[in-house]
Amino acid sequence: MKTDISVIQEVYDVIEDRKKNPKKGSYVCSLLGDADDNDRILKKIEEESEELIMAAKSGNCKDVIHESADLMFHTLVLLAANDIPLEDLLNELKSRR
Repeated sequence: MKTDISVIQEVYDVIEDRKKNPKKGSYVCSLLGDADDNDRILKKIEEESEELIMAAKSGNCKDVIHESADLMFHTLVLLAANDIPLEDLLNELKSRR
């Protein structure tokens, strides 16, 4: 079964929407904080990276998938916070084929 990767674009679009239209109680908005401060996002990326490493070492595939998704999500938040279009990331990945 092949999964449609457009879900990554959908998640990125929601993040962008939260950036432009902040909503009280939004997790994304709490991460974005001040426009010039990536510290909250970077802390989460560090945390999620460590959790992914631990999951990989444990050999539990379900945990690896979960932590990979967490890391990808927070990376998308970082991209949006820095006005980096998702397309730029995708083009970088394409260039590595």
